[in-house]
Amino acid sequence: MHPAIMGLITIVVGVGGCIGYFYFSNMLLDKVLFPPSGPNAGRNINRANMIRPWLFLFPALFALGLYLAYPVFATLWLSLTDRDQGGAFVGLANYRQMMSEDKFWEAMRNNMFWLLVVPAMSTGFGLLAAQLTDRISWGNFAKSLIFMPMAISFVGASVIWKLIYDTRPEGTDQIGVLNALWVSMGGAPQQWLTIIPWNNFLLMIVLVWIQTGFAMVILSAALRGIPEETIEAAIIDGASPTQIFFKIKVPQIMPTIVVVWTTITLVVLKVFDIVLAMTNGQWETQVLANYMYDKLFRAFDWGVGSASAMGIMLLVTPILVWNVRNARREMR
Repeated sequence: MHPAIMGLITIVVGVGGCIGYFYFSNMLLDKVLFPPSGPNAGRNINRANMIRPWLFLFPALFALGLYLAYPVFATLWLSLTDRDQGGAFVGLANYRQMMSEDKFWEAMRNNMFWLLVVPAMSTGFGLLAAQLTDRISWGNFAKSLIFMPMAISFVGASVIWKLIYDTRPEGTDQIGVLNALWVSMGGAPQQWLTIIPWNNFLLMIVLVWIQTGFAMVILSAALRGIPEETIEAAIIDGASPTQIFFKIKVPQIMPTIVVVWTTITLVVLKVFDIVLAMTNGQWETQVLANYMYDKLFRAFDWGVGSASAMGIMLLVTPILVWNVRNARREMR
C-alpha cells in the first residue's frame, strides 16, 4: 500500500476513533449510568459532570502512563539488573561501573560546558535579535530568517554545519566555509572537529544557531507586552536607549528570560543528534545522551545504559518541575 494512503487511513482511523470515543462516552454517562430524569435527575447530572472530565482525560492519562511512566520504572529496574547474568538483580553495581568509567565523566564535563554556554548564548542572541528586529522596517523578514533553523531537524542542522567545517587536502579547493576563510588568510586546512577542546564549542554553535530563533520569538512577544508608559517615562527622564533596555525592559521581562533559559537547558541536557552526526562522541566530545546510546545499542549493556538514562532523568526532572511550578504561579 502506498505510504500516502496508509497515512490518510491512519488519520481517518485516529480522528474517527477520538470522535467515537467521546460520543459513546457521553452516551454511556447520560443514557445508561446517570440519566438526567426521574427522582434523582439533579444528583445524576452532578455526578455525570464530575466524571465527564476524567472520562475525556482517560485516553491522555493512559497514553502518558503507557509511554512515560512505564518506561521510567522499566528503565529503573533494568539499571539494577545485569544482562550477562540473565537479568539478575545486582543492585547499584551498574551505577558504580558507570561512575568508574572515564567516558562517563568526560560526558558529564562536556554536558556542564554545554549548560554554561548554550543557554546563555541562545538567550542572549535571542534577546538581542528581538530588540533589534523590532526597530527596523524589515524586522519581520529578519525574524523569519533567524527562526528558520528551528524548522530544521538536529541531524539536518548537523549536516549543514559539518559541511561548513569540512576539510579537504591542502592544495585543493576547500568547500568548507571555515577552512576556505582560514586558507585565504594564509593558514593550512584544519580538521576542526578533532581540535580539543575547541571542537566542543564548534558543536555548541550548531545548537545555539537552532535555539536562538526560539528565544527570539518568545522574548520578542515579552518585549511587546511592556507598557509603553514606563518607556515614555524613562525617555522623559532622560534615559538613554541602553539604559532603557537594561534598566527598564530587561527587569520587566526577567521571568520570561528565565523560562527561555531553563527550556533551552532542558534541550541541552538531552542533546544527542548533533554529537552523534558530527563526531560520534570522538575526540573528547562525548555527552550523556550519546554515552547512553553507545552503552545500549553498541555495547548492548542495558544495565549501564539504563543507569545513564536515569542519570539524565534526574538532571532534567528538577528543571522541569521548576518550570511547571513557575507557569502555575504566573497563571494565578
